[in-house]
Order: sequence, then structure tokens, then C-alpha cells
Amino acid sequence: MTLPEAISARIKYLCRKQRITPNKLAKWAGLEPSTITSIFYGKSKNPGIVTLTKICRGLGITIIDFFSHESFNRENIEL
Repeated sequence: MTLPEAISARIKYLCRKQRITPNKLAKWAGLEPSTITSIFYGKSKNPGIVTLTKICRGLGITIIDFFSHESFNRENIEL
């Protein structure tokens, strides 16, 4: 799995877990809905740290919580 794919999958999982839509996440994160959908569908190949931090704030987690998942282990990521 590539890093952008892992990021996308993690955001999708957290949205499902919290039962929120991409549009609601965008609103809570202070981002355009197109930014979230771009990440969701792999159009954004390298989401920036500021964007990811805003998404994490919208989800009510820290960036550390976001990346503290097994999908981000070195063995699981293709760079």
C-alpha cells in the first residue's frame, strides 16, 4: 500500500467509525469538501501536514493518533 492510499484508508475508516460524511468532516476541519474527496479518491497524491492536521482536528484526534496505526508501519508502506 502506498502512503497516500494508507492515509485515504485511515480517513475513510475514521469517518465510518464516527459516522460522519466527507462533507461533514470538511466542515469540521475547515476545509473545502473537494479537498477531502480528493484525498478519499486518490486524486491528492501527497496531502500536506497542515491539511492532515486540520482533518485530525475535525476528527477530534491528534496527528500522532492518526499515524499510530499498523497500516503506517514501515513494512506496510511503499514509498
